[in-house]
Amino acid sequence: MNNQTLTERSLRHVWHPCTQMKRHETQPLVPIVRAEGVWLYDLEGRRYLDGISSWWVNLFGHSHPHIKAALVDQLDRLDHVMLAGFTHPPVVELSERLAALTGLGHAFYGSDGASATEIALKMSAHYWRNTGRPEKCRFIGLAGGYHGETVGALAVTDIALFREAYAPLVRLAATVPSPDARAARPGETPLDTAWRTVAVLHDWLEAHHTHTAALILEPMVQCAAGMAMYDAAYLREARALCDRYEVHLIADEIATGFGRTGTMFAHQQAGIRPDFICLSKGLTGGTLPLSAVLTTDTVYNAFYDDDMARGFLHSHSYTGNPLACRAALATLELFEQTDVLAQNVELANQLDQAFAPLTQHPSVKNARRLGMIWAWDIDEGFDGAPPQPRFSSRYAQHAMAQGVVLRPIGNTIYAMPPYVLDAQTMAHLANGALAALQATLADAGSAL
Repeated sequence: MNNQTLTERSLRHVWHPCTQMKRHETQPLVPIVRAEGVWLYDLEGRRYLDGISSWWVNLFGHSHPHIKAALVDQLDRLDHVMLAGFTHPPVVELSERLAALTGLGHAFYGSDGASATEIALKMSAHYWRNTGRPEKCRFIGLAGGYHGETVGALAVTDIALFREAYAPLVRLAATVPSPDARAARPGETPLDTAWRTVAVLHDWLEAHHTHTAALILEPMVQCAAGMAMYDAAYLREARALCDRYEVHLIADEIATGFGRTGTMFAHQQAGIRPDFICLSKGLTGGTLPLSAVLTTDTVYNAFYDDDMARGFLHSHSYTGNPLACRAALATLELFEQTDVLAQNVELANQLDQAFAPLTQHPSVKNARRLGMIWAWDIDEGFDGAPPQPRFSSRYAQHAMAQGVVLRPIGNTIYAMPPYVLDAQTMAHLANGALAALQATLADAGSAL
């Protein structure tokens, strides 16, 4: 079997996610059959550096021996048991460790990030119902926020492309302006932007808090909004406003958790604690699907009752799967065994140097980094020519030709690589990213 045979079979039988399938008439699928470290390998032996950690999930490289060994050991012990009426060592130990890391407790498990969002929203609204305030059932989020694509998650996702087709199914949340530093007015600093936008949040909560269950946001970085980064002051003030107006704060750390922003969790840079935290993606190091929501004892206790209807009646068959929990434990062990966050500071500094030619390219504006996330907005019209359509897909194809997996969000190139790059792979990533940009600008008139 060769690459073409496998891609043809896939196109006949697989509906790929977040994809207009017709595009694969001109943009061939890439069949991957093996992965190791930062590399993905196709059937014909070509390799591609995973510059976005396979949708931001892979932390310590593919096929990491420590995680693999833990999974093999767990498979010999217990593959699965339902978590309703039963428990098992991996889910207990993982819940204990996540509680110690977050300062929250009673972890509730799902399968993916959108599931975590649904769980947190339902918990928040149900809490207010259980405490005698059922009118507090609406939500608020940031403009450009992304929290998943299930129906409840879409209600707090402010990206029209994902939401508009399902508008009749969605009960839209309100939005307030994002503190995105790129939206700074002339003379404003990122801190000024945070203060200006949090004032709008204050006014909104003052007027609507009696019907508002929670504010949900991605701390420090709104990833799907083109890696929109903002000042931590916004989080501190948002926490204070939620306290003042009795509104829950939900921290969506699905993408920003586990060291991506430089701290274990992004909200820690503001010195706050949310009422709910949503975790997924890097939770298992990119091996198995798992998500978790942790909350306060106050929220948990509001559900603790003889009345079944006051319980949190949410489930799925694989809740707290032992294999996935064991993978998550192995991932946390890797953080404990080596000083990953400190090592990432040095790694990020080295990558800054490697990326310098891309950062200094005349088509780049708003170059930025937070922790292990880099982003560059591209102005295709920098030489006087008008911007061309479909920059993202054209750039992604040129990056693949350079042996690098990079998939821009609109006109924003970003890199979110695994934490295990060395000098050679850093150079490959940076050189490939720059070469792909140059090739994309050169073919701006093509019909790719």
